[in-house]
Amino acid sequence: MGRDYRDLHDPNAEYTMRELSAETMGATAKRGGGRDVEITDVQCTMVDGNFPWTLVRIYTDAGIVGTGEAYWGAGIPELIERMTPFLIGENPLDIDRLYEHLIQKMSGEGSVEGVTVSAISGIDVALHDLAGKIIEVPAYQLLGGKYRDRMRVYCDCHTEEEADPDACADEAERVVEELGYDALKFDLDVPSGFEKDRANRHLRPGEIRHKAEIVEKVTERVKDRADVAFDCHWTFSANSAERLAEAIEDYDVWWLEDPVPPENLEVQEKVTDSTTTPITVGENRYRVTEHRRLIESQAVDIVAPDMPKIGGMRETRKIADVANQYYIPVAMHNVSSPVGTVASAHVGASVPNSLAVEYHSYELDWWEDLVEEDGLIEDGYMAIPEEPGLGVTLDLDVVEEHMVKGETLFDPAP
Repeated sequence: MGRDYRDLHDPNAEYTMRELSAETMGATAKRGGGRDVEITDVQCTMVDGNFPWTLVRIYTDAGIVGTGEAYWGAGIPELIERMTPFLIGENPLDIDRLYEHLIQKMSGEGSVEGVTVSAISGIDVALHDLAGKIIEVPAYQLLGGKYRDRMRVYCDCHTEEEADPDACADEAERVVEELGYDALKFDLDVPSGFEKDRANRHLRPGEIRHKAEIVEKVTERVKDRADVAFDCHWTFSANSAERLAEAIEDYDVWWLEDPVPPENLEVQEKVTDSTTTPITVGENRYRVTEHRRLIESQAVDIVAPDMPKIGGMRETRKIADVANQYYIPVAMHNVSSPVGTVASAHVGASVPNSLAVEYHSYELDWWEDLVEEDGLIEDGYMAIPEEPGLGVTLDLDVVEEHMVKGETLFDPAP
């Protein structure tokens, strides 16, 4: 349509008293050592993977380019375009200040949560890649160093007969034996044949028995060869979630994920308190503030932030730090391309309470082709790159081949 989102008028952004640009803050001293770098442009390209991945690139006057990824969804490229003028001329090494600068500038457009935060997350990831390349350190070093050389990866599993307990068990065994994973996840919000009304969130007894049978068949099949989690996608009522969690307490469940909708913290706390089945929540709570409430209320046993969605790499590190004060582990939700997945692995490597990072694309045979590096995931683990930045390089030919219809390829790195 020809509209330019960079030129949208917002009096709140233009006259805010909390202006955090380098010029306003007086953060303009010469740095030396090749660190006097300015951002010249920000671009996006959407790739049609198993999700429409939003890739982000930040360009500089030094010819160094950083690549990141925002969570998928409509409107995110436009929001990144909207924020580009706030980044032009800034030094990309000031990641924390630039993050807060964008949060403040976009406060009138929803930077408390939602797609605005996800757009900022993609910029944050690209800044970490860029800053690491400028000072020649891997991204995890920018987050405080690493606890581990490789990150455990859990495989989100699917089958054409996703409601068949035996089919799920067969796929679990295949993924463990043939693909080498020792951590899996299956969906439980699948049709059972006992449903009467899909709107009321209530599980009838037959539905509970069906879901418990999936859990029983899968966990009994893999036994100690793999940890297995089960996802409910925030589907059920409080009472139904409590009855489901109780019904699977005798099985070796790694965690039950998002059994109730995310908005009501008191209900989440009630469900978690009702069961010995570990409850995991986090992909739909934004920034450290919302996760802090979740953690401090003890409404979660394992926290599961989706890094490119809920705030980016530094914000996820902050969430992990809060969780660590309550001895709560972190298992990062992730549906990203190799860019966001590797970035999540960098975060996971840098925090002590990290369990695993999700891999949601094992059925997509070209997932790894998106980057030039081979062997990103081997035997269920991801080695943390030691190259500067994220340590992955986009293959622009593959990006172009799989772009969303009507999308434009961003400029190559110099």
